[in-house]
This record gives sequence, C-alpha cells and structure tokens, in this order.
Amino acid sequence: MRHRARTIDTAGRDEANRTIDRVRVRLGVRSYDIIIRERALDALGAALADSGGASDVALVTNPVVNRLWGAAAIRSLQAAGLPTTPIEIPPGERYKSLTTARRVYARLVEAGLDRRCAVVALGGGVVGDLAGFVAATYLRGVTLVQAPTTLLAQVDASVGGKVAVNLPQGKNLVGAFYQPSVVVVDVTTLGTLPRRQLRSGLAEVVKHGVIADAALFSYLESNATQAIAAEPATMRHLIKRSCEIKASVVALDEREAGRRTILNFGHTIGHALETHSRYRRFSHGAAVAVGMMAACRVGQHLGLMQDDTPERLLALLNRLGLSTHIAGVTVDDLLPIMHRDKKALAEEVRMVLPVRMGEVTVTPVSDDVLRAALGRWLGEG
Repeated sequence: MRHRARTIDTAGRDEANRTIDRVRVRLGVRSYDIIIRERALDALGAALADSGGASDVALVTNPVVNRLWGAAAIRSLQAAGLPTTPIEIPPGERYKSLTTARRVYARLVEAGLDRRCAVVALGGGVVGDLAGFVAATYLRGVTLVQAPTTLLAQVDASVGGKVAVNLPQGKNLVGAFYQPSVVVVDVTTLGTLPRRQLRSGLAEVVKHGVIADAALFSYLESNATQAIAAEPATMRHLIKRSCEIKASVVALDEREAGRRTILNFGHTIGHALETHSRYRRFSHGAAVAVGMMAACRVGQHLGLMQDDTPERLLALLNRLGLSTHIAGVTVDDLLPIMHRDKKALAEEVRMVLPVRMGEVTVTPVSDDVLRAALGRWLGEG
C-alpha cells in the first residue's frame, strides 16, 4: 500500500498568545495537546494540572538534563501544588533496560506514590521511552507527561504513545502503546543541545519530509544552515510541522496496524545498526540516516523510485553533517537482528521504501534482495 501526505488536523496557534503553538493528537478519550513554546517548562505544572492533574509527581530525568533544566521543571510543578520526587537514570541507550526500569519502580514505591501520581519524563528519547514504559506498567498505569528536551524527542519519540525498553537481542522489544496526557515542548532547551544530538533530531525531521511532506523537505533544504544553528524560528516550524505529521498518522493508526508503519522509514536497518554496535557507535539519528539511504538503495533495486529523492536525500543529509554509509558492517551481520524486528514477517523483512518525495510504500523484502541491493555498499562503506 502506498501512502501520501494527508490534510493535517490540528488545533493551530493559540489565539491568546502567538508565541504558543498547539498540535492536537486526536485519539478520542485519549486525545492530548502538544504545547510548543520557548520557556515552556515554566508552564509544566499548569499544563499537567490542565490535563487532569495528579496528587504527586515523579520527575524522571538524567544527570545532565537535571543539572540544566531540573530546577525549572520542579519549580513549575511545585508552584502548581504538585509535590515532586526527582529520579535520575544514567544517560545512554544501553540504560533503556528492564534493569533501569526496576530501579525506577523501586524509587516510586519508596516515595509512596500511588495511582493518583504522574510520571513526568524530562529528557531525550531514552528518558521518554523508559519513563513512559514505567508509567504504563506501574500500578497498571499512571498519568504520563512528556517534557522532551532534545530535538529527536520533540519531533518524534515523545509523540504517539510508543514506550519501550530494549533487550540484549534488540531494540524496543518490550513495550506498550501508552499515550501521555500532555506533551510540553520547550524550544529553549535546544540552545544547550550538543551539535551531534541536534543532527540526530534533524534526521527524524528529514524522515517526516520524505514520507509525508515534500514541502517540509524543501523547507529544510532551504534552511539547513539555520537548522544546524538551532535558529529558534526555524526550529519552531520544524518541530510544529513534524508533530502535525506524526499526530495525523497516529490519529489514523494508533497501534501500528497499517499506516503508522511509514514512521519506521529508515528504522529497520537503523535499529539493526544500533543493536549491532550495542548503542555505542551510532546515535539514533545517525543510524536512521544510514537506514534511509539504505531504503532508497533497496527501492532503486526493486525499480520503485519515480523521482530524484535518493539524490536529494543524500545531498541534504550531507549538508546536515549526517554520514550516509558505514564501513565494517555487512548485510549478514544485520539480517538476524532485522528478522527480530517487530515489523518483520516470517521469511522477509518488511521495509518502508520511498516511491517519490512525500510518498512511500511498505514492502516485504527478501534476504537475497537485501544482499543484492546493499551488500557492496555496506561492506565497503
């Protein structure tokens, strides 16, 4: 099935304050707002109160984010009358594990938090995924608030309700669909983001353009320099548009039964690379960049490509400082991991492949096709 961009359903700009953007994720009784603004953490407590409230809060974060933004978050939560227990987890994908989750559960129990509490995830994708998984499973589910501080989390990981931890055998193999009550995106946090992490997030913005919005891709082509510099107006546009795209897809297919699969463009091989390197060699965005180019090569091999998407994608990723190929990894290194991917079928790997800019198709791909399309490219780097 091929997928084109559709009209986006969004609540639009807050008329009372033009510096605030709101994107509505429409899921019936589980609908929620994504609030995008500078200094949004100052309104974190009010946002939680407005979205249903809580008796107490567990603020899950990592030491780096806690040092930079923890005080602002706690101040806002306490100003809203919410007693807050900060819980730090180690930074890094390899700590997105059941072991770390068990430690967070223990802290929640020690703090005496019951079903009326809320878990607030303050950090990047690892914090959001792990805290979300804890919220989904602690006492069979408590309120979750996402407060993403990295571009990757702001445009992708915090939106849509996917929460998970990793196993040694693969990424995100234990998880749930669990929607937050609100997502609070503070654009100001990007000012302290290391360049490598900013590029990682831009890879997901590029992905949204390829799968659903040729205009977004063109905008990023024209504003790559501003994006790399995290220019606020540029980032607000990229974040808002990416959230609109993801919200639209999730509203149509919350549990990834069909259309939502397109959000995995670049992730089949990307996740395999992350797992193969034990999350040490690649950032998530760097792995997705390689995965997107790999998907283009598979699409070309199968004769699916109908325009110059591969050439434009390669040029843009290079401008953004994202490597598009690797050395020292073979297709056969990755195949066992790809077959454990949640999207895999019995004998084939299901991949999202581009047809033209803004349109993709989901196609089962055999091991032989993967070897033929990618073997030399991956092996030589």
